[in-house]
Order: sequence, then C-alpha cells, then structure tokens
Amino acid sequence: MNKREHIDLTSWIHDELKSQILDHKLKAGQKIIQEDVAQELGVSRTPLLKALQMLETEYLVESVPRRGYFVREISTKEMIDIFDYREVLDGLAARLVAESAKDSDINAIKECFTPFMNNNGIINENKYEKADQKFHFLIKEKCGNSILSRVEMLGNVHVLAYQRGLLRPPKETLPEHMEIIKALEARNAEKAEEVMRMHIRRSRESLLNKLDKSN
Repeated sequence: MNKREHIDLTSWIHDELKSQILDHKLKAGQKIIQEDVAQELGVSRTPLLKALQMLETEYLVESVPRRGYFVREISTKEMIDIFDYREVLDGLAARLVAESAKDSDINAIKECFTPFMNNNGIINENKYEKADQKFHFLIKEKCGNSILSRVEMLGNVHVLAYQRGLLRPPKETLPEHMEIIKALEARNAEKAEEVMRMHIRRSRESLLNKLDKSN
C-alpha cells in the first residue's frame, strides 16, 4: 500500500467511526475494542490507530493509559458551553440563510421535517433525531459563510451536541423548527435569528433543569 492509499484508508476509517459516534452506535464512555473494529471494517491496526489519534485531536475520543481508547463523554458543563456556542452560531447561520440562501436550499431545509407533519402526533424519535441533525447541519452549510461552516466542522460541535440524543421531545421542538422555517421562507433575517436562538436556549434550559434535579 502506497502512502496515498494509506492516507485515504485512514480518512475513511476516521469518517466511519465519527459516523458511528454520531449515530450512537459507539456510545459515550464506551471502550473502542480495536481488534473488533479492525475486523468489522476489514482494516489493519495501523490505519485504525491513526484514525483514533485523529479523533482524539478532534475531542471525540480519549486515550486512557494502559486501558485504550474510549468515546469521549462530554460533561454537563461542557454540554452547556456547547449550547452557549450554538445559540450564537446557529442564530447567525439562520440570519444568513434568510438573507441570501437559494429558495431550493430553504426547501431542502424544510423537507427535513416534512415526514413528521400530519402524522397524528406519532413520531419515531430516532428518525426525528436524524432529521434534527440534518436540519441544523444544512442551515450552517447553506448560510454562505465558509468560515462558520469550517469552524463548526473542525470543532465537531454538531457531533458533540447530539451525544445525549434529543434533550426535548419532538412535540416541543417540531413547532419551533417550523417557526424557524417560516422565518427563512419569509426572508425575515431578524426573526430567523431570534427564533433560532430561542430554540437553542430552550434546549440549554432543559439541560440545566435536568442538572438541578440531579443535584
């Protein structure tokens, strides 16, 4: 295997493991058994180790001396910090989408939640979580600010924010998502930022309430 092929394989393993973390196939705090992963992916230990080292620099896994690699478990304080960050950045992204995104981009954002409309309140939470992830990802991808998108990707904020799954049930957040979409469709940039920030803030408050109850 030449150097180029090795780099490509390492990147592929990295992306696969990152996807498994986002999908909760690899759960927070779970030990990554390298022998099992290598067999599952059909790869050798060397590129797998390099991929794990990449994920460690991205704050997604951690190496514990003499114990191995584990999926990094984000503390409640860190999660609250993530939502502080998201309130500002997601709000800005929503404003930029309303100002300059193509109609087709806004339609793609809206389609994230089309399957959950008119379903008599019965929503599959696993499917809804994926739609939620895609919604917030698309808003930052379509905002037209390459620096914002790059910071989001490098910080893996999108992945970390969903480590604990949905913080609030779909019956609470679906109306909020639709309100954001309505503002985007109306090209009301100020309203889009306002309702997005409130949406993120409510999830942060839910997290704080759970923390208070556990103390």
